[in-house]
Amino acid sequence: MKLQDILVPTYVQMLRALSAWLEKAETAIPENEMKPLLTARLAADMFPLSTQICFACVQAQEGIFRLRQEAFPASIDVLLDAGRNADERPGSMDDARARIAETIRIVESAAADAPDLAPMATIAHTLPQGMTFDLTAEQYVRDWALPQFYFHVMTAYAILRAQGIDLGKADYVAHMFAYLRPSAASSE
Repeated sequence: MKLQDILVPTYVQMLRALSAWLEKAETAIPENEMKPLLTARLAADMFPLSTQICFACVQAQEGIFRLRQEAFPASIDVLLDAGRNADERPGSMDDARARIAETIRIVESAAADAPDLAPMATIAHTLPQGMTFDLTAEQYVRDWALPQFYFHVMTAYAILRAQGIDLGKADYVAHMFAYLRPSAASSE
């Protein structure tokens, strides 16, 4: 199992999509309405858009470094702090896109020289509440790293949609157009 084959392409393509959604939001919403957008939530007990962006970046970075069995970079603490304080300091769209771009850079750089992973290697994953999950590397990727990442990306997408940003399935799976048969594209 290689990071370059599983997590990195997924993280990079979806982070790029998230950045594109934010650009779309910027063109659709006046500058003075950006803070309300960045603090918008799907439900009162959920984190706002700005936090979802930070936490998607956290999940991508954590996944890579946990599988490398290395200490997390300081960027994760910065993202966690920004995400936890997003109600008071949501930042700007430029900040959000910069976080995404930096995460892509970190993920690609960390994966570039990553050794092959043994699917049965053990991963002890401890949550802040003190719960610890004992997983294999394969289970960690399948059952935690990807679902947690997608949760935050999809929640960001849903918040943007709920706030009136014109996003559709093509925006969500924009990476798939690289695989489109030329004849399929010309028949429409």
